[in-house]
Amino acid sequence: MTESIRAGVIGLGAMGAPMARHLAAAGLLEAIWNRTQARADELAAETGTVVASSPGELARCCNVILTCVSADPDLEQLVEGMQDGLQPGTTMVDTSTVSPATARKMAKRVSQRGVGFVDAPVSGGVEGAMKGTLSVMAGGDSADIERIMPVLESFSATITHMGPVGSGQATKAVNQVIVGGVAEAVCEALALAEKLNLPSQRLLSVLGAGAAGSWFLQHRGQSMLEDRFEKGFKLALLLKDLKIVRSMARELNIPMVGVNSAIRDFEWLVEAGDGNNDISGLIKLKRLPAEKDA
Repeated sequence: MTESIRAGVIGLGAMGAPMARHLAAAGLLEAIWNRTQARADELAAETGTVVASSPGELARCCNVILTCVSADPDLEQLVEGMQDGLQPGTTMVDTSTVSPATARKMAKRVSQRGVGFVDAPVSGGVEGAMKGTLSVMAGGDSADIERIMPVLESFSATITHMGPVGSGQATKAVNQVIVGGVAEAVCEALALAEKLNLPSQRLLSVLGAGAAGSWFLQHRGQSMLEDRFEKGFKLALLLKDLKIVRSMARELNIPMVGVNSAIRDFEWLVEAGDGNNDISGLIKLKRLPAEKDA
């Protein structure tokens, strides 16, 4: 099965580029494409991979197409651009974070060309993408997921089939509720710790060893206390994800108090120009005097 896979990757950002490298190392990568040509050329030189001239050309030469883009409109635009190149028997794997409704819509669209679709959003951060230890939450037909398993295994530690198309994105929505809530709690806690003049190294050590320990505290605690927010998951992207969650919650008629609070905070930061910072940049807001914290 592995020998028959000719994978293409569209979207070579902080997550997509490392995934493409793992595919190349596994001998599965056939072609790449990115809106920024220079980024694609650089990765092609590094991996010896072909740069497709367009998404349609990539679709013509690959039987597994992995997409990793920022938002729902980006994915819809890509699918539209690939239509003429899609070949029957191809499987499209979307690792972006979009709404379940968009995943189902795209699956229906490509099925008209005889193409399977798997929504496979990931969790684990940029570190997980680089190390090949991501957690994949997949939605789609069992046969499609089985076919692309070598692709998913090349960059992940765990792969879980959650149900039909859209289930992966539904699971990612749940994941992002927790990510946003943990970020709120950890940033508030460390802002408090700074005001209390607690020794940072000992603080992080004792918190991480107990019930307060988390991935976010372990990987972002030290950097946020040092005011380093340049690497990691962008604030603007988590804001986009949480707005997807809010829309889903409204349709289901369930309250999302924590999500709504996080959305207000991240909107404030994006409007302040911090949208490209890691989500740990939230501590900048938590440090403000109470009367200015809105």
